[in-house]
Amino acid sequence: MSDTSSEAQLLRTADDPLHVTLKDVAALAGVSSKTVSRVVNKQGEIKESTRKRVQNAIDQLGYRPNFLARSLVHQRTHTLAVVAWGIEYFGPSRTVVGIEQRAAELGYSLFLNLLTQPDGSSHERVMDDFIAHRVDGIIWAVPEVGDNRKWIKSDRFKKLPPMVFLNMSAQPGFAIVSVNNQNGGRQATQHLLDQGRRKIGIIAGPQAWWEARERYLGWKNALEQRGLKPLPSLVVESDWSADGGKQAMNQLLNQEPDIDAVFASSDQIALGAIQALNAAGRRIPQDLAIVGFDNIPESAYFGPPLTTIYQHLIDVGRMAVLNLHRMIEDHREGKEPAEATVTVSEPELLVRASTMEL
Repeated sequence: MSDTSSEAQLLRTADDPLHVTLKDVAALAGVSSKTVSRVVNKQGEIKESTRKRVQNAIDQLGYRPNFLARSLVHQRTHTLAVVAWGIEYFGPSRTVVGIEQRAAELGYSLFLNLLTQPDGSSHERVMDDFIAHRVDGIIWAVPEVGDNRKWIKSDRFKKLPPMVFLNMSAQPGFAIVSVNNQNGGRQATQHLLDQGRRKIGIIAGPQAWWEARERYLGWKNALEQRGLKPLPSLVVESDWSADGGKQAMNQLLNQEPDIDAVFASSDQIALGAIQALNAAGRRIPQDLAIVGFDNIPESAYFGPPLTTIYQHLIDVGRMAVLNLHRMIEDHREGKEPAEATVTVSEPELLVRASTMEL
């Protein structure tokens, strides 16, 4: 076969770029496969004229490197597994955005596994998938609810690649990135106290959730530090929804009719509470001040605009990837793993009209 006909056949291969190989590029460029590999991987010294010839062949054929094959050679996939739940909600979705941003900056792809329930019952199937895909590391972005972390005590856990957990209680030997929820609850309650409020209730999130328990403790500790009793009648538990917040607020008003402030454990809860207060004829903030938690985009447009605790959740996701990347690099280099630590993100109080007349 002539050189011209060989070149024509190679160019026809470009119609199916998924099957273009490194050897095809080498044949069209008139160089060895090793030279093409060096150009693709930017290794060694290559003459500029040779590099351009190889690059022209790559462009003509539409060649793309086979990252799966490369991962088998280098024992690395440049893939991070992310296990998440509830990304249809504001908080989890923001965290995943931060994970994706930082992963892209560090050259990782994401293998996302979404759980239908946060109970941890499907962890074995999930781990089998991760092992099969040879992921470099894992981020467990599922909230701690009940005993859904008990599986991490198993021997199988020790055989997994480096792993970072989000938003859970500190445990020796586990790398964790979390928001200081207790401090957020404390800030919210202290702000209400600073406004002269003294009968401050809480609409707590579901107490099976670690984050909800921490926010409750922040409220409780802030009251006790000012010499006030966190009476059981000032506490109503809700789910995270606006409807739950509405029902809980009505219950609080029945239990403590002269209540003058409320800390709602999420902005959605606060939204429902505001509707209940409006229906009851309670003016906000004149009769009753209210603070939320999350800083969802709509909170600044509530009636009135909602004072809230801003979780920097995108930063939490970014920090998780950076910590995991360091763990992966140490593992690849054969270093003794550093002592697992808890990285804490501090929330921020945003003051708006729901707590004071601005």
